[in-house]
Amino acid sequence: MDGTLVTEDKVLTDEAVAAVQRLHDAGVLFAITSGRPPRGMEMLVEPLELETSIAAFNGGLVVDRAMETLEQHVLPEHVVQPVADLMGSFDLDVWLYRGADWYVRDPKGPHVDREAWTVKFEPKVMDGLDGLTDGVVKLVGVSDDHGAVQKAAEAAADTFGHHVTAAASQPYYLDVTHPKANKGSVARYLASRYALDPVQIATIGDMPNDILMFAHSGLSIAMGNADPQVKRAARHTTSSNEDEGFARAVDRFVLPAARGTSAT
Repeated sequence: MDGTLVTEDKVLTDEAVAAVQRLHDAGVLFAITSGRPPRGMEMLVEPLELETSIAAFNGGLVVDRAMETLEQHVLPEHVVQPVADLMGSFDLDVWLYRGADWYVRDPKGPHVDREAWTVKFEPKVMDGLDGLTDGVVKLVGVSDDHGAVQKAAEAAADTFGHHVTAAASQPYYLDVTHPKANKGSVARYLASRYALDPVQIATIGDMPNDILMFAHSGLSIAMGNADPQVKRAARHTTSSNEDEGFARAVDRFVLPAARGTSAT
C-alpha cells in the first residue's frame, strides 16, 4: 500500500482509483496487504470498492470489508520481550500492536505523528511491556538510522529464526510478526481463498518484505521507487508512486496478462 498504491503524501490518486475500477471491469480480483493495522486501511474500502479479504500487519490479521476478523496470527508470547530488547539494543524505538490498539513508549518519538496521521488514530502510551505480551500481532522497531534498522532485521532473523518474520516495511521501520504473517503467506492465503493457482496472481510492491509475495505469484512488478533488491526480484518494473506507477503497472502489465495478450 504505502510506496505502491498511494503517494509519499499518502494520497490515493484518481488514476489509481480508475485503474482498480478497470481491474473490476475486467473481472480481476483486487486485494491489498500492508504492514498497517486494519483501521489504517479502512479508508480504501469505499473508493476502491473492495470485496476481497484485507491483510493487515503483513497478514498477521486478515479482515473483511466490515473489518471483521477472518484470520489472525499473533507473536508467540515468550518472544515479545526479547524481540523488544533486541530492537532497543540497536537504539530502535519500539511500537506494539495488540488487538485494535497501537502502543508507543514516546508519543513524541520519530514518525509517531506521521503514523497517526497516516492510519487516522492515536497511539496509547506504555511504560513497558508488562501486561501487553499476549495477543501481540506486530512489534515495530523505528529509527531514522536505516543501517541500524537493517542490522536489527538481520539480528532478529538470526536470533529468533522460525519463531518470527522480521523485515523492513519502510527503511525506518522493522516489522516483526508471526512466522505466518508475511506477504508470501498472504499470497498463498488469497490463492486458496479464491481458488487460484499462484501463476494467476499479479503482485506489485516496493519494499524487501514484498519479495516473498513476488515468489508466490506469476507476475511480479516492482515500483520505480523500490529498493534495488526488490527490482531484481521482480519480473517487471513500473514508474514510481509519485508518477502513477501503480496505474501504469495495471495498464501495461496486469490487464494485458489478464486478457492473454502481450504486455506493451
